[in-house]
Amino acid sequence: MARPKSKVELLEAAEHNYQALLTLINTMTDVQQNGTFPFEDRDRNIRDVLVHLHEWHNMMKQWYQVGMSGKKPIMPREGYSWKTTAELNHAIWLHYQDTDLQTAKALLAHSHNEMFCLIDRHSNEELFTKKYYQWTNTTSLGSYLVSATSSHYDWAVKKLKKYKKQLS
Repeated sequence: MARPKSKVELLEAAEHNYQALLTLINTMTDVQQNGTFPFEDRDRNIRDVLVHLHEWHNMMKQWYQVGMSGKKPIMPREGYSWKTTAELNHAIWLHYQDTDLQTAKALLAHSHNEMFCLIDRHSNEELFTKKYYQWTNTTSLGSYLVSATSSHYDWAVKKLKKYKKQLS
């Protein structure tokens, strides 16, 4: 699927890739869903992938709230830069180690819905005009939302397909 360039495309891609992720998970047994990936990676199981997506939704929501209030959000998060995203992702991984899979699913469902509503409240122009909002710097709000939703879900689907293939 091509990178969304309109509100309709973004809503469709976000929902399509989210549903693809859920469908893929639901094709696995409970044991498989709670299993450990046989390949080395930061994310060692489905729970890790889902909470990773959820936390990036939370960061997007925070950037949005701060940015829309007229302030400059700290991106990606206090104490981290885009160059230290690997360290940030590891901190996210550590934070959620006591979270069970069912909770991770619920957290992601909630934050996905928040992202969907956030996208839906904006026009094409607001979403895809570069520099429309000062806080998005040289890019567009839609670009951030594509990264936080459809593109990130695609990453998750690929990771879970790799896991499922290795289960065979």
